[in-house]
Amino acid sequence: MEFNQIESFISVVKHRSFSYAAKELYLTQPTISNNIQNLERELNTTLLDRTSKTITLTDSGKIFYKYAVELINTRDKAKFTISEHSNKIEGEIEINASSIPEQYVLPYIIKDFSSKYPQVSFSVTHKNSKNVVDDILEGKHNYGIVGAKYNSEALEYVDFYGDELVLAVPDNDRYPWSADEYLDIDILFSERFIFRKRGSGTRKLIEESLSDKGIQLDDLNIISYIDSNEMIKKMIELDLGVSFISKIAVRNEIELKLIKPLRIKDLNLKRSFYFVYSKNRTLSPVAEAFKDFLIDWPGI
Repeated sequence: MEFNQIESFISVVKHRSFSYAAKELYLTQPTISNNIQNLERELNTTLLDRTSKTITLTDSGKIFYKYAVELINTRDKAKFTISEHSNKIEGEIEINASSIPEQYVLPYIIKDFSSKYPQVSFSVTHKNSKNVVDDILEGKHNYGIVGAKYNSEALEYVDFYGDELVLAVPDNDRYPWSADEYLDIDILFSERFIFRKRGSGTRKLIEESLSDKGIQLDDLNIISYIDSNEMIKKMIELDLGVSFISKIAVRNEIELKLIKPLRIKDLNLKRSFYFVYSKNRTLSPVAEAFKDFLIDWPGI
């Protein structure tokens, strides 16, 4: 069993494509196919189901995939340990991140991390918090950044940044209160709401906090469910509705007096952003360095 065979297998699973795997690894497609065939021959099993248009893992493939990722990460960790004396951390960090940390926090983290480790590059993919966690549990990825906890014995969460949701309203005469003023919860029943779609960490926190007060989303006048934070902010500015949103996400709009942040009495909307990873798989050296960096990161 050779590492190039294992890398070919992991890449095909990740992209569900032999051609994309070939591009990623700078190999020809026949070479990728040959690597996986040799791997299957050595393991005396079929790892990939090639009978449909979409490449999927067989039961044996699902079992081997976790070991394959572990083998590559262990190899990389060994290489890192050997070269550690030269204090070099290099490679690519592939991050799946939920909306708010991806758009408003991660750029600052990358800036600070890159200053310390200039040989590291980043690949960032947007997914909602639930999908990030599901991908880790299914073995598709080893780690990610989320705005909500989904409990599992297989996961470890590192709290690295404090956040708070506010009731974001247009900064106009219809909302005469001062910024950050606390309002009675009854105001929620007279407003038109814009909410994030299911799977969002922001929505999960709102649902849980309102439920503690005996309020369900169906009790509110919801006019739109939208994935994009930027679209939600623009709709608030245009006085189309209000929304609970991270204060950090509307920081510029508050300064420009386009949006006003309000709070609701007795509604706890504070949360954290987390680096989440699998307890059962070894992080690559560069991912381990990123995790350690986040633990000590001073914030924005």
